[in-house]
Amino acid sequence: MLLVEDVHKSYATAQGPLPVLRGASLTLEAGQSVALMGESGSGKSTLLHLIAGLEHLDSGRIVANGLALHELGEAGLARWRREQIGLVFQQYNLISSLDVAANLAFQARLTGRHDPHWVRHLAERLGLTTVLQRYPEQLSGGQQQRVAIGRALASRPPWVLADEPTGSLDEASGDAVLELLLELVNELGSALLMVTHSAQLAARLSSCLRLQQGRVSEAVS
Repeated sequence: MLLVEDVHKSYATAQGPLPVLRGASLTLEAGQSVALMGESGSGKSTLLHLIAGLEHLDSGRIVANGLALHELGEAGLARWRREQIGLVFQQYNLISSLDVAANLAFQARLTGRHDPHWVRHLAERLGLTTVLQRYPEQLSGGQQQRVAIGRALASRPPWVLADEPTGSLDEASGDAVLELLLELVNELGSALLMVTHSAQLAARLSSCLRLQQGRVSEAVS
């Protein structure tokens, strides 16, 4: 289980500290898919980045299966990101100098968990088998996001964090990409926390939370 408890986070500005999270709490259990909604600037991405160890909280705690992430140094947080989570961003973040096949295998190779059979299965499920030798610039946005999903899942992470994974795609491509993400996460048995502004997409996950005024609450349908 992933536990986020009473997390506070502020950013320094010329006018003084700007509070973004004011006691945010949530839990994410194995196999669960949770949408995190909220207005622009409400702190959704900040909370995701704290869980990923990309930023440091001011106070509170984040614990994953007994591992206190808020107590880890940079090396420990880098190991957490590398070995325990899969990250999917809105902007794909593929490595332009690597072809699709190498991008898919990149994180799994870093963790020492590269399984050619699993990566081949991901490529097939994501409809990428005919573009494995292409480079990111030669792909459509939907194809690039499918590569990003495959890369995130190639190491079989127990936790998947997705930040507006369909935000750069048209509606049809976004729906297809989300469907594949949900199917593959379910196949792995991983937990998914997805930031989205779309109530329609959020409704396809097992539960929905809303971040408002720095706190997390159950979304009201």
